[in-house]
Amino acid sequence: MEHDESRFVLERKARLQLQQLIADGNTPQKIVKRARIIVMTADGHGVMAIMREVGVSKTTVWRWQEYFAEAGGEGLVKGRSKPPGRKPISAAIKLKVVEKTVKERPVNATHWSVRTMAKEMGISHTSVQRIWAEHALKPHLVKSFRISTDPNFAVKVEDGLYLDPPERALVLAIDEKSQIQALDRTQPGLPLKKGRAGTMTHDYKRNGTTTLFAALDIATGKVIGECLARHRADEFLAFLKKIDRETPAHLDLHLILDNYATHKTPAVKRWLTRRKRFILHFTPTSCSWLNLVERLFAEITRQRIRRGVFHDIAELKAAIDEWIEHRNQDPKPFTWTATAKTILVKHRRAKKVLAKAGCK
Repeated sequence: MEHDESRFVLERKARLQLQQLIADGNTPQKIVKRARIIVMTADGHGVMAIMREVGVSKTTVWRWQEYFAEAGGEGLVKGRSKPPGRKPISAAIKLKVVEKTVKERPVNATHWSVRTMAKEMGISHTSVQRIWAEHALKPHLVKSFRISTDPNFAVKVEDGLYLDPPERALVLAIDEKSQIQALDRTQPGLPLKKGRAGTMTHDYKRNGTTTLFAALDIATGKVIGECLARHRADEFLAFLKKIDRETPAHLDLHLILDNYATHKTPAVKRWLTRRKRFILHFTPTSCSWLNLVERLFAEITRQRIRRGVFHDIAELKAAIDEWIEHRNQDPKPFTWTATAKTILVKHRRAKKVLAKAGCK
C-alpha cells in the first residue's frame, strides 16, 4: 500500500478485506463508514465527495485516512485507542458538579452552562454533559407553574362533570380564544419535498384580529363556535343566545367557564336568571387547564392557525368556520382521565413544597 496526501493505492488483498467489511450486514456501521472512506480515497474521490457520500465530517475523513496508513485494515476494526494517562472523573467531582448545579449559580448568569461549569470545575465540557445526563439535570430548561389559591379549589375540582356528567343534560366547556391574528407572510415559503422541510418566513404582516367563542360538548366532541370582533360581555351574551338557539330546549345546560370578568357581569346574570336551564360551573382561579375546551383551542391552533396565511380577517374567519364544520362531521370527544383525588393530592403536595421554600 502506498499513501500520499490525497490518495491510497490499495493492494488487492487489502481492498478485498475492506469490501467484505462493507458488504457484511453484521459489520457495525461505524466500521463500514471507515472502510468506505478508505475505498473511496483509493478510487480517487476527494474529501468533499467522501463527506457527502459517507455522511461524515472532514476531520473524520482525514483521521481515518491517517490511521489506516498507520494501522491498516485491522486498525479500522479496532479503532483508535484512548490517549494514555487520562483518568476517569472521580465520584467526588461528580457529586460536586451535581451539588453546584442544583444549589449554586454562576456569578454572572442565572444558570450553569456546560462550559461555565467545566471551567469552574476544571474538567471538560463533555464530562459535564455526561454527569448531567446521568443525573437527568437540565439547567437550560425551566418550566412555568401556578398553584391556585382559590379557597373553594377542592369543591370546584370535585364537581365531577367530566367523569360523572348529569343525565338528561348537556355539559359544555366554554371559553374565548382572543386576539387570533390574521398573519400574512412577507415572502412565499417553499413547499415540503424529500429531504427538506417546508419553509416559512419568520416575519409577517398583521391583518387584524378576531376572537373565537367556542362551546365543546364533552360527550360528543361537537363544537358550537362563532368568531366575533371583541370579547366583551356583549359578545359573550350574544354567544350564550346562540347556544340557547342551537341546543335542544328540553335539556339542561351545564357550562364550564373560567373566572373572566365578562362571564359575571350584571347583564349576563340578568339574562341567566330568566334561563333556568343554564347552570354555570366556574373553574378554580388560575386553573384554566381544567376547562376541556382549552384542548380544542390547542388543536385548532396546531392544525389550522399557526401555519396559516391570511390576507384579511374574512379569510381567517372562513378558515376557522371551515375547520369547525369539518370537525363536526366526525367529532371525537376528548377523554378526561385525571380524577379529583389525583388532582387534589398533587395540589396539596405542591403547596407543601412551596411552604418549605418559604413561599406564601
